[in-house]
Amino acid sequence: MEDRLKNQIAATLALTLAAAPLAAQEQPSAYDTMPVGPGTGAHPAVMTQDASLPAHVIYRPADMATSKELGVLVWGNGGCSADGASARQHLIEIASHGYIVIAPGEIMSGPGATRKREPRMADKSGQLPPVATTSADVKAGLDWALTENARKGSALYGRIDTRALAVAGHSCGGLQALELAPDPRIRAVLVHNSGVFTDGTNPIRGISVNKAMLEKLHTPVLYVLGGPEDIAFPNGTDDFKRIAKVPAALVQLPVGHGGTFHSANGGAVAALSVDWLEWQLRGDRTAARSFTGSNCRLCVVPGWTIEKKGID
Repeated sequence: MEDRLKNQIAATLALTLAAAPLAAQEQPSAYDTMPVGPGTGAHPAVMTQDASLPAHVIYRPADMATSKELGVLVWGNGGCSADGASARQHLIEIASHGYIVIAPGEIMSGPGATRKREPRMADKSGQLPPVATTSADVKAGLDWALTENARKGSALYGRIDTRALAVAGHSCGGLQALELAPDPRIRAVLVHNSGVFTDGTNPIRGISVNKAMLEKLHTPVLYVLGGPEDIAFPNGTDDFKRIAKVPAALVQLPVGHGGTFHSANGGAVAALSVDWLEWQLRGDRTAARSFTGSNCRLCVVPGWTIEKKGID
């Protein structure tokens, strides 16, 4: 686990030292042709869909017959889009460590795309159209997984650890994660390149958030930002300052708003996300060392920063 994180950190540092944003390093065509999976974990994973869960994309271990005590991560897509494959490298990497990962939408990009994702165009006033998915769609993934876990004959029957449930999301999807975070079933939260708007506005139609939501957090929460160049930097750092009731960590990687989602196996962001999940949901003390102590693994990466509350 430690070697995995170190390798992904080294790869991310190489991108940073090249002095170019991730979007320039990873051309869309390269990402679209990148093989999906199987991830680096002990459970080689696949990306699929299920007729019993319409308009969702599922990432899971390929061999369900030998997979037990699986965690569940439900995901909010960047842009609150309906492309459930937009963060496929990141999500399939998490699945390979023994998780069912569910994102709303269809496979609209990359290998196996079923239809093309339509760009969201602003109107003459600059207003974007309503979001394509909502936090209710994200929650539907969690409800489905737990229902299937209890249904005899299901491929998931009895295979989920119902205490190992988490929500995460990127950008607009990070706001969806915060909307779902108060659900008492959730045990861990990850917010990527996101945060509640500091001016109290809700410029994204179809999503309603405010800073009071942070008072409803009841689990540890990890914020991952891309440094000052990340458009979510002001919102995410302000969120972190306001969180007082639950353990929280804020990790900053100087890679901008796009994180490392377009890197093979999700890059460094996927690696540290797995460590957060393994620590919070499974009590893995080795994974915890990425975050705990004055010399934590993320504490000593050149150019990166970590802030903590109630962690050590």
